[in-house]
Amino acid sequence: MTTQTPAPPMVTPTPTWTRQSILDHMVQNNVRFLRLQFTDIMGTNKNVEVPSSQFQKALDGEIMFDGSSIEGFTRIEESDMLLKPNLESFRVDPWASFGVHSDDHGRVASIICDVYTPDECAFDGCPRGVLRRIVAQASELGYSMNCGPEAEFFLFQRDEEGRATTETHDAAGYFDLAPIDLGEECRREIVIALEKLGFEIEAAHHEVAPGQHEIDFKYDDAIVTADRLSMFRFVVRRVARDMGLHATFMPKPIFGQNGSGMHVHQSLFRDGENAFYKEGDADGGISDTMRWYVGGLLKHARALVAITNPTVNSYKRLVPGYEAPTHLAWSMRNRSPLIRVPDRRGVGTRIELRMPDPSCNPYLAFAVMLAAGLDGVKNQIDPPDPVSGNVYRMSQRERSRLKIKSLPGNLGEALDCLEKDKVLQDALGPHTFDQFLTAKRAEWHEYIAAVHPWELDRYLNSM
Repeated sequence: MTTQTPAPPMVTPTPTWTRQSILDHMVQNNVRFLRLQFTDIMGTNKNVEVPSSQFQKALDGEIMFDGSSIEGFTRIEESDMLLKPNLESFRVDPWASFGVHSDDHGRVASIICDVYTPDECAFDGCPRGVLRRIVAQASELGYSMNCGPEAEFFLFQRDEEGRATTETHDAAGYFDLAPIDLGEECRREIVIALEKLGFEIEAAHHEVAPGQHEIDFKYDDAIVTADRLSMFRFVVRRVARDMGLHATFMPKPIFGQNGSGMHVHQSLFRDGENAFYKEGDADGGISDTMRWYVGGLLKHARALVAITNPTVNSYKRLVPGYEAPTHLAWSMRNRSPLIRVPDRRGVGTRIELRMPDPSCNPYLAFAVMLAAGLDGVKNQIDPPDPVSGNVYRMSQRERSRLKIKSLPGNLGEALDCLEKDKVLQDALGPHTFDQFLTAKRAEWHEYIAAVHPWELDRYLNSM
């Protein structure tokens, strides 16, 4: 679990980069290629790689790419896009080179970029830009958002052809040790790589399902955390591949087992103080600001889930019986509702939103979470009373009496809710909202039109 008071870090110090210090560092460390990274609207990592002859041009934000080739970006007649690097995100790849990528060919570095139009305007469809805009809105109200995600993933074996399977490499469970947990070595290699990239790792352990794992890194500013989460998914896949395994952030790859979630701890700070904390026990140590933030999340949760759980497969995880939240309630400690308030108070006061999964675009997910919470704060939306009982075990009648609604049951229903939510539409912006909705509607329609193996097993011989 992400905590607010971690042990002293054992990480590679992160320098404050300037254009010149990056150029000098690349020369001193034999960097021959620079990967300019960004994400598309669906959250897929993309990059344009340039050789050393183009380093100065890249750091000046003058590298262009064809935006019409990226899903949800632009039409072919307006396809030129610029990549503007965020200098603080510069890192040199931590792993050793193999084969043709030997030291003779030099090392590879990466830097995260914002997407701009040729006239030097921020591109409306850049997910990082969407989050930056909502963070700016929070700043205008005097708030900054801190968040810490807990992204779970599976490690699977590959077949003789190197293709991914759904065969797990162990039969371990929650917090198990080797020799049962055969993913221990891979997790350690991932942690080592992440620490070399400047991550402060808080914990790494086996999760509930066979082959399922979690590595938690320290909370931070929303944009920094989204950058790290994007890099985290890249590193996990890369290290697993190098070790002959396949890592996946698919929410529910195995029927009958727990799926992979991405609980997101979040809090608002104001003038250096935690705005979620209120000294004293009368209100449980939580402020009105926190209650209103929870109220905003609950109000928009049925639309929010289209962004935080954006795939058809996401809703195979959000079903009763597998510890994933399906009902709109909040609690103190109790892990069954959608939102939980961990015990820590003071600087560590925070809420944990439990329904997101790691298939989401982190920039868009953090943006709509923050927008929903801010709507609650601005309009002083009071949540219902916190629930102390196990929501999983409540009858439908009891939930109705407590006015506890449920999350959408599938992607199509979630998109219907998103289409009716003006606050989240405004947060995404017209371009991103339209492109996301169009792509996800197509994904849902393709899924419901397909004939699945379950249907053949159930009906082919009986009808």
